[in-house]
Amino acid sequence: MFFLLLSIGFLVTSCTKQNGAPETTLNEMLPTDNNAGSNAKYSGGFNNGPFGTVTGNARVYLKDGKYILALEGVAISNGPDLHVYLSKELQPLNFIDLGKLKSTNGTQLYDIPGNPDFAAYTYALVHCQQYNHLFGSAALK
Repeated sequence: MFFLLLSIGFLVTSCTKQNGAPETTLNEMLPTDNNAGSNAKYSGGFNNGPFGTVTGNARVYLKDGKYILALEGVAISNGPDLHVYLSKELQPLNFIDLGKLKSTNGTQLYDIPGNPDFAAYTYALVHCQQYNHLFGSAALK
């Protein structure tokens, strides 16, 4: 019984700050159109997941025929192996891994490969890949 409780405790707390993402604030430049305005195609605000906190916004931009996901003004609780996903569902089964989280703070850009169907890929996620823990999600509309 003790071993079972210890195992459950380890799984619940496993996505903590050990070997996490850098905490330096990033301020990558957002894509803009020729009129210096926003050309965001989809956007949504982040909601916390069961294993972390994420505040800020996610926006998908189209720049020179390529899609870019911007995490804007984010503050993310740290954890190991955090990745940014474009996903069809909140608990990712069908997703595009955009790479490791660059930083827990600021504005950061991720290239989206190909031309995904945004009617299907409706979520931006911050997800602990190692332990399959959702830190936060944004519904893209």
